Amino acid sequence: MGEVVPKTDIVKKLVDSYYRNADIFNKSTPAFINEKREKGIKYFKKSGIPGRENENYKYTNLEPVFSHPFRNAISPGNKYFDMNHIFKCDIPTLDTNVILLLNGFYFDRKTPLRELSSGALVGSFAKASTEYPELVEKHYGKYAQITNEGLVALNSAFVQDGIFIYVPKGVVLQKPLQIVNLIASDDDIMVQHRNLFVLEENAEATVIVCDHTFSPHKFLTNSVTEIYAGPDSRFDFTKVQNEHNDATQISHTYLNQGKNSNVTSNLITLHGGLVRNNFYVRLNGEGCENNTTGLFLADKGQHIDNYAYIDHAKPYCTSNQLFKGVLDDFATGAFNGKILVRRNAQKTQAYQANNNILLTDDARMNTKPQLEIYADDVKCSHGATVGQLDEDALFYMRARGIGEREARLMLMYAFANEIINQIKVEPLRERINHLVDMRLRGELSRCQNCAMNCG
Repeated sequence: MGEVVPKTDIVKKLVDSYYRNADIFNKSTPAFINEKREKGIKYFKKSGIPGRENENYKYTNLEPVFSHPFRNAISPGNKYFDMNHIFKCDIPTLDTNVILLLNGFYFDRKTPLRELSSGALVGSFAKASTEYPELVEKHYGKYAQITNEGLVALNSAFVQDGIFIYVPKGVVLQKPLQIVNLIASDDDIMVQHRNLFVLEENAEATVIVCDHTFSPHKFLTNSVTEIYAGPDSRFDFTKVQNEHNDATQISHTYLNQGKNSNVTSNLITLHGGLVRNNFYVRLNGEGCENNTTGLFLADKGQHIDNYAYIDHAKPYCTSNQLFKGVLDDFATGAFNGKILVRRNAQKTQAYQANNNILLTDDARMNTKPQLEIYADDVKCSHGATVGQLDEDALFYMRARGIGEREARLMLMYAFANEIINQIKVEPLRERINHLVDMRLRGELSRCQNCAMNCG
């Protein structure tokens, strides 16, 4: 990234950029969002880019990334894509409603907000904020608090668009919603988009997010997604990160669950130069269930950092966390997971595990699982492992005629498969299986069979 710019200069540059473009930002969204812009930029000016002195960012240095002279993406650009022929990523049997986000902006200008036959709304966050301001205002900024995270504050200042999904009470979406988050530019850009997903009581939906880069430039994404899963709702969320090695992605996902809701989240990181995923879950009603899994595969100089915070705020809730990583060459990784059980959250069941395989002596993994428990009638556990492939298993397989390379691949695939099997959409699960197999063999430098031919 070149010479590192002092942190104060980075902050000043971003603050100055905000005020230069404030009129453009304010035109795209209503007053209640614009009010948060000012609060966001003021807090960001005070807090800045989180550094390693911040315990939650101890193993990820963001200053070199933000030192790069990115152009802020304040317009989507003029690239054209045929939505009818691409973005299926060679999964012919994957039947989805496809949504394209280009450089942080909803792509379909002719129909910025669609109402599905069920009454659900899907489309541009900016359009939804003006067409349905009461609905958006009810949830916007309620879960991703500006004062909790400097980069969330930065996003709140610069936000212009993103994806909005609303599923009314009792509505079950039969088709998954597939969001293709595409970064494409002729120069190095910083993208900051905001997503809001709202599921009312007894609603059900499946959302698949596919992150891609389309051109070989340096990109920085700083995104925020807020999710409300109402009482008795069911939500299945899968995010697949497959960007090139000059891309940096910082994603913040905030999930608030109502009584008896059930949410499953799967995070698959296949590629990316530097990836930092923040996942915050608040179990805010009795009887909630949350299952959060993650898998990353890293090689060369890639760095993958997953942070997960599960807040058990009410009794009789269950959470399960399982994150796995495979690191090759001199790749580095980090996992920081915390489970908070509040004083009145009795009968909590919370489980957390982080397992990692290092394929070389140069690969590094830092892991920090944590429990903070204030209730006395709970079942909680946490643990982490960092090691190499099981030599006894390798010996057993080689003794039965399996070559060393193939035996190692089979063990790695079996290790990863526990996470992949959590993906409920069968065609997607099969495709991820194939991509992971290619990635482990060193054959996947991009989603090669996708018509996008992403770099």
